[in-house]
Amino acid sequence: MTDSPVPIGATPGPPAVSSTDAASPAPPQALVRSPLSDGEWHRLHPLTPLLRGGLFLVVVIGIVIANLRDRLIFLFLEIFAPGIPADELEEFEGSGDPIDFIVANNLYLAAGLVVLGVLIALIVIFYLSWRFHTFRITGDDVEVRSGILFRTQRRAPLDRVQGVNLTRPMLARLLGMAKLEVVGAGTDANVKLEYLSTTNAEAVRADILRLASGRRLAEAAAQAGGDVALSRVGAISQTVSRGITGLIEGDEAPVPVPESVVDIPVLRLLVSHVISPATVFLVLGIAAIAVGSSVGSPWILFAMVPTIIGFVAYWIRSILRSLRYSIAPTPDGVRITFGLLTTITEIVPPGRVHAVEIAQSILWRGFGWWTIRINRLTGRSLSDNSNDQFTTVLPVGTTDDVERVLRLLLPGVPPNEWPLVVRQGMLGPEEDDSFMNTPRRAWFLRPLSWRRNGFRLTPDALLLRRGFIWRKLALVPLARMQSIALHQGPLDRLTRVVSARAHTVLGPVYAGVGAIDRDAALDLFADAEAGAVHAASVDRSHRWAEEIA
Repeated sequence: MTDSPVPIGATPGPPAVSSTDAASPAPPQALVRSPLSDGEWHRLHPLTPLLRGGLFLVVVIGIVIANLRDRLIFLFLEIFAPGIPADELEEFEGSGDPIDFIVANNLYLAAGLVVLGVLIALIVIFYLSWRFHTFRITGDDVEVRSGILFRTQRRAPLDRVQGVNLTRPMLARLLGMAKLEVVGAGTDANVKLEYLSTTNAEAVRADILRLASGRRLAEAAAQAGGDVALSRVGAISQTVSRGITGLIEGDEAPVPVPESVVDIPVLRLLVSHVISPATVFLVLGIAAIAVGSSVGSPWILFAMVPTIIGFVAYWIRSILRSLRYSIAPTPDGVRITFGLLTTITEIVPPGRVHAVEIAQSILWRGFGWWTIRINRLTGRSLSDNSNDQFTTVLPVGTTDDVERVLRLLLPGVPPNEWPLVVRQGMLGPEEDDSFMNTPRRAWFLRPLSWRRNGFRLTPDALLLRRGFIWRKLALVPLARMQSIALHQGPLDRLTRVVSARAHTVLGPVYAGVGAIDRDAALDLFADAEAGAVHAASVDRSHRWAEEIA
C-alpha cells in the first residue's frame, strides 16, 4: 500500500489500512523520542516553500528591477529632484521598456492576468514540491524522496553517518525553523532535511545519533500516555497554526545546550585575524601596488579593487562565522556551534575524526595562540567552498584550550599522554625529547626546523611534528589510518633519510614529515602497520553505545 506522509509538528493519526492489511494486526510501534522517527514517511515543515520560494521570488524581483532601472530612475528623480529640466529626464522616460508597451497598447487586463497566472503557477509548483518531498527515519538509514516529474531518492545508512549538522539561517531563525543535514561517508553523500521546526530538528538529530550509536530509540523515550490522535485535517491545521505563531512571535525557546569548554573573547578573535599571514600579505600587496601606480601605472590599483573587496568580504565573513563559538561534549559526540547571523551546530560522533592538526604561525607565537583543524568526511562535493568551516574546530585558542579540545576529539589517548603531547609535541623540542628527530647529518635539508622535525608513535596515535616559522603537530589515530608510505629522493639517499606520510581521508591536515633517519623510518613503518591493524580490529567507535555497554 502507499504510505501517507504526516506533516511535522503534530501527532500523527492512526495509519491508513487497506483492505488487504485489515486481516493482520499491525505490529506494536516502538516508543521514540520524536514522532518523526517512527519509520513512517513524513513531510517537511509547511513553511518550507516560503523559505525556498521566497528566495526565488527575491531573485525574480531583482531581475525585474534590473530590466526596469531606467523607469525607476525616472520615478525617483521626478519625486526627489523635481528641479531637473524636462529635457534631461526624457532619456529615462522614453526608454521603451515593457511597461511603456503595456501602457501604449492598453494591455492592463492582459498584463494583470499574466502576472496572476505566473504567481499561481509558482505557488502550485512550490506546494507540489513540498508535498512530494518526504522523509523517513528507520533503524537502518535516513531516506529522502523528492521531485515532481523526475523522482529522486537518497539514503544515508546510519552506520556510515559521520555527523549531523543543524543550520539556522537568519530568516529561518525568525520563523523558528532549522535545516538538518546528515553527513554521509562519501562525496556529495549528504541527506538534507530543510526545513524542520527547531524543536523537531533537535529531537530528530538526537534520534539519528542514538540509532547510529547502536541503541534503540525506545531506551531513551518516555512512556507515552494520554496522547490524543489527531485527524489528518487537524494535524495540518495544528502545524500551520504553529508555523504562523512562530512567524508572529519570533524564534522558539532556546534548546538547552551543554556548557562550552572553550571561550574565545571577541578581542582575541579580531586581533588574530588582523595579524594573520593572509592579512599581512594583503597589506604588503596593496602597498606594492600603490607604489607601482604612483610611478606611472595607476590602472594597476583599479585592477586590484575587486580582489581587495573580495578579501574584505571573506575577512568579515570569517569573523562572523567564528563568533558565538562553543565546543562541548555530549553522549553522542562533540557538539560544535559557531556563527552569528547563520548559526551552525554540528555533532561529530566518536571515531569520525581521522586526523588532527595543531598549528601556530610566527605572528601568533608571542600571544601563545593556536588553531586546530581536522580531517573528516564532510559528505560534500569537492567544489563546495563551505568545507573549511566544518574542518576548523578551534579558530584560535591558548595552550590550555588546545588540550581541552584534543581531549574531546581523541578520547582514546591515555590522560598521562596529554602533558607530553602539549609540552613536547606543540612547544618542543626539549632536552628529554621523546620524538625521533632529523639527524644532524641532514640539517641542511631542514635548516630552520631540523631540531624540531620528527615523529613519535604511541599505542593509539602517530604524532608528526614539523615547522619553525609555522609550527605544526599532526595526530593520526591508528584506527583511522588508511596506510603509511616512505619516500626517498636522491639527496635523501645520500644522507640516509626518508620522508614518511600517513594516509587519511582528504582534508586540510597534512600527516607527513621529511628528513627522518632511514632505519628509524623502517621501524616506524613496521610498528605503525601492526598498530593500525590491531587498533582497527578492536575499534567499535562506529557503534559507540555498544562499545560502552
